[in-house]
Amino acid sequence: MKKILLVSAFAFLASCTSVQNTPKQDFNWNGANLYFAVTDRFNNGNPNNDVNFNRTEKAATLRGFEGGDLRGVIQKIDEGYFNKLGINAIWLTPIVEQIHGITDEGTGKTYAYHGYWTKDWTALDPNFGTEEDLKELVDKAHKQGIRIVLDAVINHTGPVTYADPEFPNKWVRTSPQCTYTNFETTTACTLVKNLPDVLTESNEDVGLPRILEEKWRKEGRYEKEISELNVFFVKTGYPRAPKYYVMKWLSDYVRKYGIDGYRVDTVKHTNEDVWKDFKEVCDQAFAEFKLQNPKKVLDSSPFFTVAEVYGYGISQKKLYDFGNKKVNYFQNGFTSMINFDFKGDANKSYEEIFSSYDKILQNDLKGNTVMNYISSHDDGWPFDKERKRTYESATKLLLTPGISQVYYGDETGRKLTVNGAEGDANLRSNMNWNDVKNNPETQKLLEHWQKLGKFRRNHAAVGAGKHQMISNSPYWFSRTYKEDQVIIGLDLPKGTKEVNVSGIWQDGTRVKDAYSGATMPVINGIVSLTNDQTIVLLEKK
Repeated sequence: MKKILLVSAFAFLASCTSVQNTPKQDFNWNGANLYFAVTDRFNNGNPNNDVNFNRTEKAATLRGFEGGDLRGVIQKIDEGYFNKLGINAIWLTPIVEQIHGITDEGTGKTYAYHGYWTKDWTALDPNFGTEEDLKELVDKAHKQGIRIVLDAVINHTGPVTYADPEFPNKWVRTSPQCTYTNFETTTACTLVKNLPDVLTESNEDVGLPRILEEKWRKEGRYEKEISELNVFFVKTGYPRAPKYYVMKWLSDYVRKYGIDGYRVDTVKHTNEDVWKDFKEVCDQAFAEFKLQNPKKVLDSSPFFTVAEVYGYGISQKKLYDFGNKKVNYFQNGFTSMINFDFKGDANKSYEEIFSSYDKILQNDLKGNTVMNYISSHDDGWPFDKERKRTYESATKLLLTPGISQVYYGDETGRKLTVNGAEGDANLRSNMNWNDVKNNPETQKLLEHWQKLGKFRRNHAAVGAGKHQMISNSPYWFSRTYKEDQVIIGLDLPKGTKEVNVSGIWQDGTRVKDAYSGATMPVINGIVSLTNDQTIVLLEKK
């Protein structure tokens, strides 16, 4: 199969340009502080787009559209919410057009509010917003040094409903249902009943689904879409197989808007070579965007991809085991993988977590990373489900090596259990903005997340650097990444605190505690400060 040839000139030109208002601190995907929001549940910025496609049937609790949209995310960017939280990347659930009808998978009538039931990859769902909204969101985020990561779904379409016919059988399979006993029973099957599985293993030339052709004709863009597809397939040499159609459509959001990455859904449910091809397509689109929009280029960071391989954890290092086959997804298109281990590891001591993660990331996964989380949209067993360890959650998540994924509401104690909700709907309650505005305890918690988050954003060493314990009791450690060095103390006594920094900073160097705001000099190799805080975040002033 002919592969895409990346044009080196694109990358060269991109690396020589920058955008105004980019934060001074270096960005490194390996230590990013990423905010993940279910688009429909984060913030309703435009109530006028809340109902579309006759989606008026009553859904089960938290299983219908609640109104969140791109405009709501833009509002929070404008307000500086993400900057105050130290966020340098935002991941949004899929925003492409979803099935129009309602269905019941056993947890009550459900609309595709979550974004994972695609009807048309080439259009945005009006419940989420417009192309103009997406362009504005990306541009405004970039001006604040914030990357945008969207969610890619290639494995399946949306369920069949009264309003959404099935794709043709050369595009999807509707049986058998996956049993997850080995590689074949995880990939060549449907995830659940009534969720058509795209034939991603196929390299057979197929025509477009009639439902898309008819839709595009009604919308007056059939010729445009066909022309673009013809250019793509001639340029790449790929067969007109279902997976390559979808790759083209998803890469358009990179090429047109300059999104910075994709979180890829249901990765282990396809052959691994699918994702290697997808990364090449996205890399090419990213290079084209940079060439065409040199003033909008943030830096030379590569296109980012993170894999959702359900059940993968950092303890598995590079290989995910299906039982009869082991797959290295890092060699198949992915910069990072979501780390399902962390929610359990978060019960360990700080040093146990930090040293073990550092060892793996600095050796077995050198050049790659994992994305840690304490709660998520599809994990019914999060760390601290009852939100009783919210301060500890912040400290462990934001100071652990690797990427930190802040799920919307982690920072505000948003409830993960809701009366009347079934299944994963509990995890997707509406963002608790009223608490942020009016509840002093929520505000105090948010301030803790903000201090840690900004420190992490400002120092690549926190997430991407080498970890070294200085002392166990009291607990002090350092992180070093190139010229960036920080020293952190946790669970410290109130009152006077001292730490030996002689191997890092010279006498006379002025340092700052980013948690309290205090500054002090290094004297005889020692930094000393007195306050009632139990956390110290030291940085060179």
